[in-house]
Amino acid sequence: MSPKNFILTSFLPGCFKANIPSLEPKLHDVCKPISIQRLYLSDVSNPGSPLSLSDLSSTHVLSSLHVFTLKELQLITQKFSRSNYLGGGGFGPVYKGFIDDRLRPGLKAQSVAVKMLDSDGTQGHMEWLTEVIILGQLKHPHLVNLIGYCCEDKHRLLVYEYMERGNLHDQLFTRYTVTLPWSTRIKIAVEAGQGLGFLHEQEKPVICRDFKASNILLDHDYNAKLSDFGLATDGPQGVDVTTRVMGTKGYAAPEYINIGHLSTMSDVFSFGVVLLELLTGRPSMDKSRHDRHKNLVEWASPLLKDHHKLDHIIDPRLEGQYSVEGARKAATLAYQCLSHHPKSRPTMSIVVKTLQPLLDMTDIPIGPFVYVVPSEGKNGSDMQKKGKETVIECEMVKNEKKCEGKEAEKKEKTRLRKGKGRRHRHRNKLLRSRAVYSDTALYKILGTSLHTLPKTSYREMNIEA
Repeated sequence: MSPKNFILTSFLPGCFKANIPSLEPKLHDVCKPISIQRLYLSDVSNPGSPLSLSDLSSTHVLSSLHVFTLKELQLITQKFSRSNYLGGGGFGPVYKGFIDDRLRPGLKAQSVAVKMLDSDGTQGHMEWLTEVIILGQLKHPHLVNLIGYCCEDKHRLLVYEYMERGNLHDQLFTRYTVTLPWSTRIKIAVEAGQGLGFLHEQEKPVICRDFKASNILLDHDYNAKLSDFGLATDGPQGVDVTTRVMGTKGYAAPEYINIGHLSTMSDVFSFGVVLLELLTGRPSMDKSRHDRHKNLVEWASPLLKDHHKLDHIIDPRLEGQYSVEGARKAATLAYQCLSHHPKSRPTMSIVVKTLQPLLDMTDIPIGPFVYVVPSEGKNGSDMQKKGKETVIECEMVKNEKKCEGKEAEKKEKTRLRKGKGRRHRHRNKLLRSRAVYSDTALYKILGTSLHTLPKTSYREMNIEA
């Protein structure tokens, strides 16, 4: 039997029950199990002859999913109360719930996210069905786990594993969240790339069409998992042409928007946009900025190929705590992904191979440590007792083995040109009254006393003895 004979009633027992005829006569017609590797989206989009549920069970398609009743989902979400509301999107609202074996024998005790299809929203039954088909069959550590679904009358719901950290978009761009460290950003990029690459490597590739930061979910340990496949489609190995353009502005590839050409390279472009968001800390579209800076790709792309201008686009909230070499390689990769020529973009397997070594780079600056220097008129003993006169912050960069940054060096060279005598007088005044950003200057003021301080003083000054 061809897999194209499947229709919706063949694998969603919770739906259309009234329209399914008696299945018993067909049980005797099944001579041997049907072996089908995967049910494709195109298989259910075309009408065909009804297939018995027993035939379906022999293929093990979607056998891992639980079919919940609406009453059960109302129970675990407290009737979809506001206190359990997590958020919402084009599909509809999402609520938090909890399931265990008291709800149904065999259920693992865990928190879940219940997504309800909004009948007035931008998505509908086919988008709901697409998620069931894709996530019901394809399992990967970096794809969100679909636990089950509900299909009663007009109600369409999906039950996922709960992801504690929400989505990447909120983690990057919401003010009340802590800034994501550089290493965490690269980790998320690698894992999201692995999930997307897994979809592209299927016998019939899955094209997401809506890969974006808000569709990358994070668990408690910031492990990334892709979600929301309502707009996904099975694509050919080459290029498909579609008349209906879907997705999110700012992430969609130009060839898809302009002429409807859709391929796995369209997803690669979207991945490049997300990588750019991780580098810059800015969303793909920012209406609060003036025209030239509203579109992130248009603003940042010219700067990505010039490594000397990277510091102009790297997220300032990182405060310099990132790998310079890693940023250069990530910027080069983003530039390649954002090429206007699809054939010039790398595959996701190449993207992942390029990003993985960045996790092991050790040229990330050490966090700032503190020296305490006596101000003018104070002796060394007062400094050791109080340690609160003047604070100097100096960021040690391993690969350069010096404290002064490039900007400080430029300013110092400018002072040298203006006159040696004036420079020395100005510098001496600064050393007595303000923060000093040089080890040499510290030794001139403190002499050898820096080495003779007791260990307790080192701890007070946040310096390791």
